[in-house]
Amino acid sequence: MTSERVERRLAAVLAGDVAAYSRLMGADEEGTLARLKAVRKALVDPTIAAHRGRIVKTTGDGMLVEFASAVDAVRGAVEVQTGMAEHNAFVPQDTRIEFRIGIHVGDIIFDDNDIFGDGVNIAARLEAIAEPGGVCISNDAYRQVRGKVEIVCDDMGLQPLKNIAEPMQAWRVRLIGQTPSAAKSGSAVNETQTLSLSGKPSIAVLPFQNMSGDPEQEYFADGIVEEITTALSRFKSLFVIARNSSFTYKGKAVDINRLDASWTYAMCSKVACAKRQTECALPPS
Repeated sequence: MTSERVERRLAAVLAGDVAAYSRLMGADEEGTLARLKAVRKALVDPTIAAHRGRIVKTTGDGMLVEFASAVDAVRGAVEVQTGMAEHNAFVPQDTRIEFRIGIHVGDIIFDDNDIFGDGVNIAARLEAIAEPGGVCISNDAYRQVRGKVEIVCDDMGLQPLKNIAEPMQAWRVRLIGQTPSAAKSGSAVNETQTLSLSGKPSIAVLPFQNMSGDPEQEYFADGIVEEITTALSRFKSLFVIARNSSFTYKGKAVDINRLDASWTYAMCSKVACAKRQTECALPPS
């Protein structure tokens, strides 16, 4: 008897799911499903395709994706999570769709358009320890992207993963708005790149003043600011200050010199600046 040959290959595997999916479905099944389908169609699936990923399968709130390159996998994951953070900025906390993503590079078994093996299992376990809206990668994936992808990572140390024989070193990709973890940090770029802020022209939309004399029109003025900020954020050539930062000046007389210093600090925070806060122009508010 001849045994069937098993096809193996090295791949970057991305596993993702929706955090608190059961709670979301329990509160609103149809609405949650509609929101999930909408973000997948508008953001997740096109981003994966743009980074040459192949969606192997979806399971309710989860998905398994194969990439030929760890660089493509991490770039795609970061773009998805960044896009979701922007999308969720105006969505109530209790109805937000937030993905957890795990990435590993390893040997997989390919069979009938599906993939199996430790490479898949480890990616799934890393996804389970990722925070909502976060990306967790294995040390094997980190070695592949170090020096090639402009991200900062926090070393999570050796992590015991369910049903994986030995603890594995994991890294937390620090995304915009996330603070450094207590673990030591590593960088996938050199220090000069990390400290260079965004390298893009920066713009902030300050709160508009309601000059109508009608207090009920206040929401209309705020809405215009939100719309302009959202529209500007679609231009990748611009670094747009978040609405929450600019609205701290609502109803205040703005000192331009102090404003410049504040945006310097805000930009340092948004790009995971490696400087200590005491070196910035202003302390955090």
